[in-house]
Amino acid sequence: MTARPQYDLHCHSTASDGVLTPDALVRRAAERGVDVLALTDHDEVSGLAEAAATASALGLRFVPGTELSVSWRDVTLHIVGLRIDPASAPLRDGMRKIRAGRRERGMLMGESLAGCGIPGAYEGALAFAANEDMLSRTHFARFLVESGQCRDVREVFKRYLTPGKPGYVEHVWASLRDAIGLIHAAGGQAVLAHPGRYKVSRGALRELLTEFKNEGGDAIEVLTSSHTEAQSREFVGHALRFGFLASCGSDFHGPGESWLDFGELPPLPEALTPVWRDWPADVAAGTMR
Repeated sequence: MTARPQYDLHCHSTASDGVLTPDALVRRAAERGVDVLALTDHDEVSGLAEAAATASALGLRFVPGTELSVSWRDVTLHIVGLRIDPASAPLRDGMRKIRAGRRERGMLMGESLAGCGIPGAYEGALAFAANEDMLSRTHFARFLVESGQCRDVREVFKRYLTPGKPGYVEHVWASLRDAIGLIHAAGGQAVLAHPGRYKVSRGALRELLTEFKNEGGDAIEVLTSSHTEAQSREFVGHALRFGFLASCGSDFHGPGESWLDFGELPPLPEALTPVWRDWPADVAAGTMR
């Protein structure tokens, strides 16, 4: 029986808030049995060329991607773009606008944390950011772990950096329509990332999925590190109900930062239509080991 290719279509390098360089990230994915990999840095494409070169040298099928930040009502969403053209002028211009204000937001986050007795958080977070223009909550989380405020990144997000908690600063990102439009303008597919992670009611989730579909969204992530088994089953149902293609990705940021590493994703349920259904055969098939 032929083994299924291992797809991982959501991960991050030092070009945004990952721990590993694009080269090291691709090497880790290959060593752990990934056949088809997408690098999807937040609002950024600067790591794609390095990642693609390493993937080519290793015989790993590579998919250029990104993950755009979106404001929907009072919730921050993430939309993954797969098989994008990194040179797309509309996408690059759009990402520059999305990135604007990250530094200012970071300073306000630092002030908020200082107000609850944690000084130096802004400078501490910057020390973890290889790309200072991409300063994010994850960089603050790593500082809070290193400085002994929390045991791990998961504890950080329970105590800090989320709405109503110290360190959280609201920011207006792209609209859902604009993000999907930018991805499509770059020739890509728009995927709603980790939909089970958003703190919305069941009714609001249905409204989000309906709006995402109506605006041209292509797929939703069914399997990802932040989904429980129950949530994955729930989003199998939503994918079938709304007619979405299905995607999967570890959302890998660094070794030990979540319970799911490269190569550990289960296969998508056969009832679903995978997002790679119409990809060129040499990419969709992966490299069988």
